[in-house]
Amino acid sequence: MSHTDFPSYRGEMEYVCLGCGARRPGDSLLYTCPDCGGVFLLENTRFDALRATGGQQWRAVFDGRAATRTTALRGIFRYYELLAPLMDEEDIVYLGEGLTPIVEAAPALRDQVGVPFAYKNDGQNPSASFKDRGMACAFSYLKWLCRRHNWDEVLTVCASTGDTSAAAALYASYVGAPLKSVVLLPHGKVTPQQLSQPLGSGAKVLELPGVFDDCMKVVELLAEQYRVALLNSKNSWRILGQESYAYEVAQWYGWDVSDLCLFVPIGNAGNITAIMCGFLKMLDLGIITSLPRIFGVQSEHADPVYRYYAAPAAQRSWAPVTVTPSVAQAAMIGNPVSFPRVRALAQRFIEAGGDRAFQVVQVTEQQIMDSMIEANRHGHIACTQGGECLAGLRNARALNLIDGNEHAVLDATAHSLKFSGFQDMYFNDTFPASYGVHPRPELSNKPVLLLPEDAREGKDVAEYARLGAEAVVARLGLRKK
Repeated sequence: MSHTDFPSYRGEMEYVCLGCGARRPGDSLLYTCPDCGGVFLLENTRFDALRATGGQQWRAVFDGRAATRTTALRGIFRYYELLAPLMDEEDIVYLGEGLTPIVEAAPALRDQVGVPFAYKNDGQNPSASFKDRGMACAFSYLKWLCRRHNWDEVLTVCASTGDTSAAAALYASYVGAPLKSVVLLPHGKVTPQQLSQPLGSGAKVLELPGVFDDCMKVVELLAEQYRVALLNSKNSWRILGQESYAYEVAQWYGWDVSDLCLFVPIGNAGNITAIMCGFLKMLDLGIITSLPRIFGVQSEHADPVYRYYAAPAAQRSWAPVTVTPSVAQAAMIGNPVSFPRVRALAQRFIEAGGDRAFQVVQVTEQQIMDSMIEANRHGHIACTQGGECLAGLRNARALNLIDGNEHAVLDATAHSLKFSGFQDMYFNDTFPASYGVHPRPELSNKPVLLLPEDAREGKDVAEYARLGAEAVVARLGLRKK
């Protein structure tokens, strides 16, 4: 098996309903089961053939592809056989997604937290969020599907709190015809930075009053009644692409994940679904020999999954919640569509890895913002969801759910610049009361004007430089050499 040539292996993908077990062929646009309305996972019916290759050989293949110059294998499809192995090389869309860096925590922050940990900076994907992993797979599948059926036009549509729309619009603009992009956003609930992205990519941006869950219901109705490609987490092909996060983590740590604890924010629950799927596949093929521990993290302002798992097992009952404003906007979802996937995969994860293999922790909005600011004060580029994960790690440590001998990997799902508005509100103490966030004085930071605004007028360069230097010296208490 070559490390650099495009693979010859081909699988056969089927949609499998988690509600009634119905199976449907994978060459059609399906999001929920026509029989019972349940959500799907995709299954490769030829997966057994992959077991003929031992775990050690698979590790060598994936490690070898790290040096490939084959464009289609440079990103998430380095792990082609584990993802959607029915596409040809010409179908695969690559914009530089995947293989995002894992950066060990700054020593001072590590010592403060009391647990060694690292951030995986998924904000260094092309559209500055983890959603590009799923979009690379979903759009590659759409290219394959359009070629297979000779479709001349397909409308791609998504509801979004920001990152999904940015990624969908970016990939649609790159692929072009026959794909066109429309995104539906909750009016006033998306940061200006995030709104600028789909607009810049040329997508048709439509807004509705309400929250993400309201927009999601609209696009679900569209997907049921029209030939549109729904690109939210209901899209099983997106979940496949996001499995690459798990493969990259395992590969970075030399395929030994036995002491790892992954902290993942839960919004629509697609990412934590994908990560669990990825680790279970690797365990099945012997690529890894044990599972890591997975911690889902939710804000108390949008915590239905936490509430479900906080109840004793015999008393658990699923119920959506009404969300209140959260700085972790991508996780501000009260009825995650992927919860049935989480429940099914968490059960498999616990059966394979023990009772401590999957847990959910809750954090406050104040903890999220404090942790985001502290992470970035120590050289990281964490978004609010990255702050949520750090807050989750701290709470897990306080609850004795994790000890100092384990190593945590925190998911920074987007780039910190997407959330600079929340940082400004923190520094200026201008959060609306509904967030319940106030700055800690030692974390607040504002620019300081050293001279009056008219100080430059009427002065030559040398005189003004002297005045400016004197102001700096007085402010910082500098001593001469």
